[in-house]
Amino acid sequence: MKANTEKFGVTPNQPSLWTRADALKVRADDPTTTQPLVSADFPVLNNDVFIWDTMPLRDLDGNVTSVDGWSVIFTLTADRHPNDPQYLDEDGNYDILRDWNDRHGRAKMYYWFSRTGKNWEFGGRVMAEGVSPTAREWAGTPILLNDRGEVDLYYTAVTPGATIVKVRGRVVTTEHGVSMVGFEKVKPLFEADGKMYQTEAQNAFWGFRDPWPFRDPNDGKLYMLFEGNVAGERGSHKVGEAEIGDVPPGYEDVGNSRYQTACVGIAVARDADGDDWEMLPPLLTAVGVNDQTERPHFVFQDGKYYLFTISHTFTYGDGVTGPDGVYGFVADSLFGPYVPLNGSGLVLGNPSSQPFQTYSHYVMPNGLVTSFIDSVPTDETGTQNRVGGTEAPTVGMKIKGQQTFVVAEYDYGYIPPMLDVTLK
Repeated sequence: MKANTEKFGVTPNQPSLWTRADALKVRADDPTTTQPLVSADFPVLNNDVFIWDTMPLRDLDGNVTSVDGWSVIFTLTADRHPNDPQYLDEDGNYDILRDWNDRHGRAKMYYWFSRTGKNWEFGGRVMAEGVSPTAREWAGTPILLNDRGEVDLYYTAVTPGATIVKVRGRVVTTEHGVSMVGFEKVKPLFEADGKMYQTEAQNAFWGFRDPWPFRDPNDGKLYMLFEGNVAGERGSHKVGEAEIGDVPPGYEDVGNSRYQTACVGIAVARDADGDDWEMLPPLLTAVGVNDQTERPHFVFQDGKYYLFTISHTFTYGDGVTGPDGVYGFVADSLFGPYVPLNGSGLVLGNPSSQPFQTYSHYVMPNGLVTSFIDSVPTDETGTQNRVGGTEAPTVGMKIKGQQTFVVAEYDYGYIPPMLDVTLK
């Protein structure tokens, strides 16, 4: 099915390609694109829960927003189970790694608040138990709509299936803290169609998640980015000359990389409230390169569209590789064409000595990048690791044309507001 875009006044181009030739330029441990080492003695935000994907409250223009002086973040969260028999080893000790690895199956949306943009205070569940239509609440975006405190939380409802949904509520502030009220009626928006975006029936390992709505700075329309995979039965995709790119002799063999089919999806709203959406062809595809382009988001700067996404080492295809971290692309218009930043796409990767130290980075318009701590080595061999499940140090990044540079490091979980809204 071809998207009927004429009535929306949009004319998508062919998807831009992240090619194997681009990926061959990825270089781990380049100091300009490598996250500083995270110390093994990091502080934990809360010993009762794991947190990972962090979603700052923002407006539709991308600005991180506080309300009445209170900063607010949403996180994917799961209880820790130090006394649960299923997470005790044969000696009766807590197996935190097993607990951490099981977190996705019980992920829920929680919120936190702060006067300082760090040292976050625990707020609790956003939605009451039973409100979300599926077992798991996966990542998305909280949008502050107005000075009445109304918030649209876009997120991914998972198991069964995967559906982009939203729920509307309200943020309420006092001198002592923040509460979330409402968030009682979840509205399904759309799911993979099997024609542009791969479905679970086509691939049991498909991805369709991470909604990121935004107002386009040029045409003023409401759009949404999301992670997807290119439609088609698993293993049926062709990695042709275009997907390979200009590789040197000896690098033409793509192995089994036809299984890597990641893309950055986009949809346009039919209405002003974001209740009715039409999916459009992907902005960017990574067929033959990588199988995940998670949490896609934009920074609008200097009249350009900076598209960022996160990906893993283990999701790369045969013959190409790169660190866990942020990858980025830039274009002069929304529908591209996009070219990889720094020549390769790599913007901020983990160091090879600590390859799993951080993940789920989010690049904010002020150049700050937040992420969570996954696991950090506690010995020189790297065989012993400390599980995180907490906020990582924030990194400062400079964007100049088609290049990026790591320029600073800040406190753990430092997410300062770019503007404050006084509620009425």
